[in-house]
Amino acid sequence: MNIEDLDLGDVVFAAHTIVDDGSMPESEEGEVLAEEGARGVIVMKGYVEEDPSRSVFLVRFEDRELNLGRPIGCWTEDLMLPELVS
Repeated sequence: MNIEDLDLGDVVFAAHTIVDDGSMPESEEGEVLAEEGARGVIVMKGYVEEDPSRSVFLVRFEDRELNLGRPIGCWTEDLMLPELVS
C-alpha cells in the first residue's frame, strides 16, 4: 500500500516536522504544525488543480495530549504509513 491509496479516515504519521510555510490562517510562518512521528487522520483528499497528478491531503494530527488539531494540508512526502513507523 502507498500513501496515494489512502482515503478519508485512514491513519497516517508525519514523516518529518511540518511547519507553516506562511499559508495557514491564524498561524505564523515557521510555526510547528505537527512534530515528526505525530499520528493523524485524513479528513479530506484532493489534488492540485494545475497538476491533477499531485495529491494533497488534509490531515488532523494529534498533539501531545492526544487532541486532534486543525486540518493541515500535506503532500504525500509529508506522510508515512503506519506500518513504516517503528
